[in-house]
Amino acid sequence: MSILFKGLKLIAPDGVKKAQDFIFQSGDFFPATLSSNIDELKVIDASQLMVSKGWVDLRCMVGEPGLEYKETVESLCESLMSSGFSKAVVLPNTEPVIQSKNEVDFIINKAKKYPVEILVQGAVTKNTEGDDLTEILDMHHQSGVSIFGDGVKTLSNGDRYMKILQYLQKFNGVLFDHAYDPLLAIFGQMHEGENSTMLGMKGIPSLAEDVAIQRNLEILKYTGGKVHFQTISTKKGVDLIRNAKSEGLNITCDVSIYQLLFTDNDLMDFNPNFKVKPPFRSESDRKALIDGLKDGTIDAIVSNHQPQDYDSKFMEFDLASFGMAGLQTFLPALVLLERELSWSLLVNKITEGPSSIIEKTNDSWTIFDPNSKWVYNRSSNKSNSENSPWFGKELIGRVKYVIQKGELITINE
Repeated sequence: MSILFKGLKLIAPDGVKKAQDFIFQSGDFFPATLSSNIDELKVIDASQLMVSKGWVDLRCMVGEPGLEYKETVESLCESLMSSGFSKAVVLPNTEPVIQSKNEVDFIINKAKKYPVEILVQGAVTKNTEGDDLTEILDMHHQSGVSIFGDGVKTLSNGDRYMKILQYLQKFNGVLFDHAYDPLLAIFGQMHEGENSTMLGMKGIPSLAEDVAIQRNLEILKYTGGKVHFQTISTKKGVDLIRNAKSEGLNITCDVSIYQLLFTDNDLMDFNPNFKVKPPFRSESDRKALIDGLKDGTIDAIVSNHQPQDYDSKFMEFDLASFGMAGLQTFLPALVLLERELSWSLLVNKITEGPSSIIEKTNDSWTIFDPNSKWVYNRSSNKSNSENSPWFGKELIGRVKYVIQKGELITINE
């Protein structure tokens, strides 16, 4: 049966188009015309809906294997689909670490039964400990991995960083770099500033990120290669990457979506769901990130989905684990950001931007209602975890359909 979406608004690079009719037929999705050859037709009122190319997430975590109580491959895929994503890159920080063909194939094979496409970030050091290198070439040749990094761990050893870039150039691989100096950030619980002083918390200075980005840029200049900086959070970091791009360095970067909404002011009541890494910075840092998105310095927005179980989060703030669940709240966060950034820019940062970084074509579509209200609670939650400050609250913005691999998938009716 063919399906007519009547009055759908397309988000294009130059803005939101006027409402028009679209047809889904025989796996294809296209604008309706008077000459369209339509079979038996089902009509859907899409006057409140918007459509864009399928969304791509460059940073989310899965628990399986070893940490299934936080997130299984199944619950991750269900969360991604419910959130509108057609592709996602998973971090290697499982138990055991994703560092060989066996672990890569385990994740990919378990995800095959879902329409969402899972890509794996292969660990570059054994057990993500930053010392001995993994079998990088073997993971690429045997399992097709071209994205490498140590996930939530930083690569603080300059010699290893240099050698990794040299190895990756053999097959045009990209290093996903979570850059910060671990010694400058040691014991830190939140952004170092006036609020951390008032709360008596050890802070993570912006310097920890800025120094690491500067060092890694210099290594990249020396070795060549391709680096993607993940979850940048500081004004200085944005400036460093902007200048490096103007010099012609082969770099890209992304930002966590919640970094664009919250600041360290939101930590004043010690809510552990606001404890993330990198930490929420100052309002001036947040504005610099917004400006970086507008001028093209920042290429992508990511969920940085890091599910944590109840016992890891609900304890004293300084003992709680870092991380926030960020998939199903992604669209509601976009709705809030649309006040400062246009729909066309936001969609670019979750479609064309990330697709170009991982060099993947995008023939999927996401259809959503930016005004639909729903409650994020245990009945609507697809993840195994609940570590979000928005859990239990009414949110605005919900994905309705995803078109992936020629299949129309109803998400939320």
